[in-house]
Amino acid sequence: MVIDIQTFMLALGVGNVAFALLMACYMHGAARSLALRDWMWARLACGLGECAWWLAPSVGSHAFEVFALCVWIGAVLLEVAAYCRFFGVDDLRRVMPVPIGIGIVTIACALFAGASRTQMTAVVGGLIAVYTFTAAMVLLDPRKRRTLLERVIGVNDVLYALAIGLWLVVEKGSVNAGELTAIGALAYLASYLLMIVTGFGFLLMCKQRDDAQMQRMATVDCLTEALNRRAFFERAESARQLALRLRKPIALLMLDLDHFKQLNDNFGHACGDRALRIFADTARGVLREPDLLGRLGGEEFALALPGTSLEGALQAAERLRVTLTQAEIDCASTYRMSASIGVVMVEPNEELTAALARADHALYAAKTGGRNRIEVGPAILKRA
Repeated sequence: MVIDIQTFMLALGVGNVAFALLMACYMHGAARSLALRDWMWARLACGLGECAWWLAPSVGSHAFEVFALCVWIGAVLLEVAAYCRFFGVDDLRRVMPVPIGIGIVTIACALFAGASRTQMTAVVGGLIAVYTFTAAMVLLDPRKRRTLLERVIGVNDVLYALAIGLWLVVEKGSVNAGELTAIGALAYLASYLLMIVTGFGFLLMCKQRDDAQMQRMATVDCLTEALNRRAFFERAESARQLALRLRKPIALLMLDLDHFKQLNDNFGHACGDRALRIFADTARGVLREPDLLGRLGGEEFALALPGTSLEGALQAAERLRVTLTQAEIDCASTYRMSASIGVVMVEPNEELTAALARADHALYAAKTGGRNRIEVGPAILKRA
């Protein structure tokens, strides 16, 4: 199995430069992404370093070879920095000067010792394998929730680092011959696979995150992080239909913060926003995983409790009511948070809007009855 080294390096260099241009086009006119910017420069530097390494024999300058290798190392470090920025690994980004310093010192020592082209390649290959493995650890961190795409890229980085390590151990990074052995070919093919997978992969990771953010913006209230009105109706309707098919109960609650206008008038809208966030956080703290919390507008919220009987709904409402009275708002020391709550059970084949209207009537009764209380809406009267 033989591969011409110089041709392979040129192919890698041109491919990485092409990826950098694609990323530049992708970023043009799009939302600014610092991680993608770092990744673009990393791909460009990697491509230029590989092209310079391909050109070095023609130039006949050892200094030019060293320059190419240093650019190559810098590109890999930029990739690690891009991963760290993308995943918010600030601690790792702060220690980036350490691997940079190690790379500089290692190359300087190799040059001072009069290392040959093969030896310099082995030194730089070892550094790149270590840095790539570091990037893989960021992607495969078991303590973090990673997407399948992110883990595939991480595994690809590990395989690349292992292939380079095997090449260095078995062949000592030999590049003197015009052709590669099977192990050398494996290392270079791993490099090509790394370029393709990570090149497209990082773009897809950024797009995946952008799509998730757009989806979140379309369904979540930006202030309270509860479902917005449209998303709540859609998911509550799905829960209602599922409950109907399974012949399970589903409860609906309408909630309204008491004296919210006075809070805004006396302490300002910023304090009112703070109260809404505290309310939503408190509600999430006492609800179950399948329960749905939505902000319908202003200080008005709705809850859908799938698989919950009237007794269970009343217990949940009371638990929330009591917990709210214990919540403190740092911007309004004299304000005591409380909520009025209307509770109904969704009748079989009853439309969601009709059930919410009954819950709203129960909420009105709770407010007119003195606030900070729970009222149960009457069931639909059966026709004879």
